[in-house]
Amino acid sequence: MRQWIDDFLAYLFEKKHYSHNTIAAYRNDLLQFEKFLRSWSRRPVSDWNDVDSETLQAYLESISGSDYAPSTVARKVAALKSFFGFLSESGVVTGNPASGLEAPPVRKLLPQVLTDEEIKRLLEAPGTASSPKAIRDRALLELLYSTGMKASEIIGLRLSDLDMERGVIICGGPSGASRVIPLNGSARQKLAEYISSGRPMLLKGEDDGTLFLNHRGRKLTRQGLWLIIKSYARIAGIERKVTPHALRHSFAAHQLSRGVSLRDVQRLLGHANISTTQVYTHLIDGKTAGEGGDGGN
Repeated sequence: MRQWIDDFLAYLFEKKHYSHNTIAAYRNDLLQFEKFLRSWSRRPVSDWNDVDSETLQAYLESISGSDYAPSTVARKVAALKSFFGFLSESGVVTGNPASGLEAPPVRKLLPQVLTDEEIKRLLEAPGTASSPKAIRDRALLELLYSTGMKASEIIGLRLSDLDMERGVIICGGPSGASRVIPLNGSARQKLAEYISSGRPMLLKGEDDGTLFLNHRGRKLTRQGLWLIIKSYARIAGIERKVTPHALRHSFAAHQLSRGVSLRDVQRLLGHANISTTQVYTHLIDGKTAGEGGDGGN
């Protein structure tokens, strides 16, 4: 049974281009379900073809009284439906016992968006010092906000992804597709300063072409990026939680408020469906700015 879980996860990565985080979550969900099947007191199951709708409902009932949030249960249901769809298409099971599963309703929070004033204070937080760290952080914060790139995209950038002459970044997507993101004047200037004056001071040993480096001369990590933003948010006097995704949300909402079309914002963010981008239309009047959670779009 375990082999089919591994095959499914490989399919999600190689064919569907799911993110590593989603695949890791689905792995945990399916292994949890497999453990339930082997220990189910009513009828232990050792073959996927023996799983029926009653089995699935029993599993969902077993976790319904837990501390799982509705969004987590909804993801577990999605994992099961996707997995059994895969097994059905592969001929492992006859029919799809998970086709009728329903996830609990999940209340969607509006994305957290910083105000223009908060963004101004955040971008000014690194100050004007000439240390390599300050030069790097000015470029880093400016790039995060002015492009709307994800944290994983920012830390994955390489020097070869920049076209400073044209003033654009070539940002690769998880499916191998890429998008061209223009740099505004401030981002272009701060990046040029970082590349010429900041990065060479941070670089230690062989240069692998990674754009943003930490103090050890290695690729900046996701955790390192979060700590940098958290530190400057505190310096800027922003009391609520500020994350890389909050800057992405702010970029989207502010672009729309300045008259950029929904289609153009969709393209800049790399959203596959425009419905994902449309959530920001609820924020452009500023009335809900700062409310909601830190979504993952």
